[in-house]
Amino acid sequence: MDVLSEIIAKKRERLLVAKEQVSLARIQDLAHQVRSDAARHALSKALHRDGVNVIAEFKRRSPSKGVIRPDADLLQIVKSYEAGGAAAISVLTEEDYFSGSLDDLRAVKAAVLLPVLRKDFVFDEYQVYESAAAGADAILLIVAALDDELLLRLRRLAEDELGLDALVEVHTSDEMKRAVGCDARLIGVNNRDLRTFEVSLETSLSLATEAPSDALLVSESGLRTREDLSRLHAAGFRGFLIGETLMRAENPQQALNEL
Repeated sequence: MDVLSEIIAKKRERLLVAKEQVSLARIQDLAHQVRSDAARHALSKALHRDGVNVIAEFKRRSPSKGVIRPDADLLQIVKSYEAGGAAAISVLTEEDYFSGSLDDLRAVKAAVLLPVLRKDFVFDEYQVYESAAAGADAILLIVAALDDELLLRLRRLAEDELGLDALVEVHTSDEMKRAVGCDARLIGVNNRDLRTFEVSLETSLSLATEAPSDALLVSESGLRTREDLSRLHAAGFRGFLIGETLMRAENPQQALNEL
C-alpha cells in the first residue's frame, strides 16, 4: 500500500467515528449557518492580487520529514504569516500522519483575517460540510484520491452550494486533464509525488503548459527561494503554497517577507 492509500484508509476510520458523533443532517445545518454570512470564494479572490501570493502553511510534521518544528506555537506562527504578507493560511488537519486537527483550523480562523484552507484528505461529502462548519474558506481535493464522478460532485458541493473554493490538486498530465474535465477553477500542482514523496519543481513548470489559460494556478511543495517563486510566477502561477520552508524558519515573518 502506498502512503496516500494508507493515509486515506486511516482517514476513513476516523470519518466513521465523526459521523457517529455528529450526524450528516446536523453537520449540514452547521455548515450552512457558518456560510450564510461568510465571504464566498475568499481564497480565489485573495490569489487574484497582483504579485506573488503565498498560501503560508502550518504543519507540525509530515510522513516524509517527521517532526518539522517541535516547539511550533500555532497562533504565534500564523499571526507572523499574516504580518509577513501572506495571502492566505493553509492548515493541516489530518491527525495521524501530520498531527493536525480541525481545532487547529478553528483557532487559526479566529486569530487571523485571511482566508483559511483546510489541507486534508477529502473524499466524502460529510468532510466538505465539516470543513465549512469549522470555518474553512477552502478545501483541498486531491485528484489522485478521487474518481471523476466524486471529484466533480465534491467540487460542485464546495463551490456552488457552500461558496468555498476547491483547490483541485494534480501531480501528473493525466490528473491535469481530469481536473480540467471537472471544470476546476483553482488548480494546484503538487511538486511532491504523494506516493513516493519525491519533489521536483519541473512538475509545476511542465503542467502549467497543459492548464487552461483562465485557470488560477497554485504551485505546492518544495518552494524554498525567491528565485523558485519568480520562475514559477513567470510560468503562470499566481499562488504558492509554502509550508516546510516557513515552518523551519527562525523568523517566519522575515522569511515570508524575503520570499
